Amino acid sequence: MTIDHDRLFKELLTTFFIEFIELFLPEILVYLERDSLEFLDKEVFTDVTAGVRYEADLIVKVKFREQESYFLIHVENQAYKQPDFDKRMFRYFSRLYEKFDLPVYPVVIFSYDYPKTPEPNLHQVVFPNKVVLQFNYDVIQLNRLNWRDFVRQQNPIATALMSKMNIAPAERRQVKLECLRLLATLRLDPARMRLISGFIDTYLRLNAEEQKLLQADIASIEPSEQEVVMQIVTSWMEEGIEQGIEQGKEQATLSLILRQLPRRVGTLTPDLEERVQQLSRSQLEDLAVALLDFAAVADLEAWLQQMNNNPEL
Repeated sequence: MTIDHDRLFKELLTTFFIEFIELFLPEILVYLERDSLEFLDKEVFTDVTAGVRYEADLIVKVKFREQESYFLIHVENQAYKQPDFDKRMFRYFSRLYEKFDLPVYPVVIFSYDYPKTPEPNLHQVVFPNKVVLQFNYDVIQLNRLNWRDFVRQQNPIATALMSKMNIAPAERRQVKLECLRLLATLRLDPARMRLISGFIDTYLRLNAEEQKLLQADIASIEPSEQEVVMQIVTSWMEEGIEQGIEQGKEQATLSLILRQLPRRVGTLTPDLEERVQQLSRSQLEDLAVALLDFAAVADLEAWLQQMNNNPEL
């Protein structure tokens, strides 16, 4: 099932934004007014030359402490390796700065698993005799962080993001147990508990053997802690059943579309079939309606290109 990385991270950071700042950017707390957070509507930027639309993930307007002035914190989650990402961050910065006329503090979270090579934290325009531009931004590269450094942090952001840090294959079960134990100590309300536990289970889903061993690990911990942990695990099992039903519906929709398309437009190339298989459930539902008007392969290609240019459709 396709994971909406941007939505998951945005929901996590919006719910626990101050905790995110406390964990990764504590120096900002010195001058940030905690009660002044204002989450702005998503900003859409169009790269006219490439014909691609981008959305800034999270923009927060905050007040300088004991001042009547404001600044923006822009947090971008990047779930895959992208060439020239530093240039994209500068474009976001310049457009936000131009639109709001406020200082912008840029931060990027690199949340992909591989590669683990360090990401740059600046964009430069340099001539042999002069540096015209040096734009800096903060980088949080999760796959280069050791989960053990966060296991004692009483912070819901640490609990969630440990699941995306540098984890050896043999440590997966141990990390999930530590996430559960840490989550059990936070005493969050049910909605926030569900948000964190769902995030962990999405990114640290164990196979059958690992799950069996995890159950034995849980059985060995202190009884009062064990009760809370088991409640979380039970909720995962219930959600898994629901997700299985939803995934079954998605597969049925995809199967039906792949049978209908050749009748409307002729034989699909392997590339076109793969592009259809990569669509989200909502896009598949839209395609199921749109294909009724298709008369040729070109119609399908044009529709897929429209989806690529406008991923929020």
